Amino acid sequence: MQMSDITLIGAGPLGLTTALALQRRGHQCVQLVDARPGPGVQRDARSLALSHGSRELLELLDAWPIDAATPITRIRVTQAEGCGETWLDATELALPALGYVVSAEALEAALWARAQAAGLDVRWQQRIIRLQAEGSHVRVHGAGGADFTARLAVRCEGRIESTEADRRHDYAQVALICHATPATPHAGLAHERFTPQGPIALLPEGEGYAVVWTVPSTRAEALLAAPDNEWLATLNAALPTDVKLTALRGRAHYPLTMSLRERPVAARQVWLGNAAQTLHPVAGQGFNLALRDAWQLAEQLTDAPDPGTAALLARYARSRSLDRQTTASFTDLLVRGFGSQLPLASPLRDIGLRGLQALPPLRRFLARRMIWGARAWP
Repeated sequence: MQMSDITLIGAGPLGLTTALALQRRGHQCVQLVDARPGPGVQRDARSLALSHGSRELLELLDAWPIDAATPITRIRVTQAEGCGETWLDATELALPALGYVVSAEALEAALWARAQAAGLDVRWQQRIIRLQAEGSHVRVHGAGGADFTARLAVRCEGRIESTEADRRHDYAQVALICHATPATPHAGLAHERFTPQGPIALLPEGEGYAVVWTVPSTRAEALLAAPDNEWLATLNAALPTDVKLTALRGRAHYPLTMSLRERPVAARQVWLGNAAQTLHPVAGQGFNLALRDAWQLAEQLTDAPDPGTAALLARYARSRSLDRQTTASFTDLLVRGFGSQLPLASPLRDIGLRGLQALPPLRRFLARRMIWGARAWP
């Protein structure tokens, strides 16, 4: 049985990015396996909020879907129980945009085109059921008896089982997803609105907004059963009075939890993306963190004859610890802090938003942290 240097499980946007980054760093014997029947066969309706830092990484791989990306030039942060607000602006950082909204399908198409040009080995219709480390290699067991061997296996899809999570919290919330038409052009302005029910994000995508609307699980069932006009009226009532949506489409939903593996490596195995950490969507940090993990993994394994050694994987885990821990804690703090109904919580949040707006250095640091992760720290 032929052995590859690295086998990646999952050929979606994260898996393709990881494979291209590894190849760029000298690993030519990289293989991807995916349970799907082929690229683009299954529709992926997600909208991805990518930071400017993620754009920089994808540009280095010649895989940035420039024609499909809507820039976020400003972000307005407000709360429903006060009038304080904070504005983040790309011009303060001398950047063309703070981030971009790209459909998952457009990003995967750009990455797939690059993967084909690079000659990546992708095996479709291969559902993986088990990994087994065996000394100098790892055996990847597929359904139907298909087996692969590699010096390193990287899981780029899946989720963390509750028994595997070192940190886990069920927010008892559901994310309601849709696309909405604004009454006036968005001009690249995104909104992060904190309400007692949960945060709402309006992300500019094309002429409209990709909406991520967080509600308590106890309220989600009634909203999911409501017609579009009722959804729209309820959503508009939770937004700032000067923001109005006129139509919506493409409703979907998913439950919200936080799960984290403290150590995203094991014997000849690495977990990336949702297989390593699942975060609340507030501030849009999850996929950007996954891309930074993938990039750092490729850097750590540059030209390594054996990419699966314990020393290399331990070094990778240490290099990613600060970014992973602080990003998970930051998103968790935002959800819990802005969701608190303790006495004086709302006035204190209002003071915090006003204070952040009055302190440009702190505001710029926060923006850099969201764009580049731990690299923004002094």
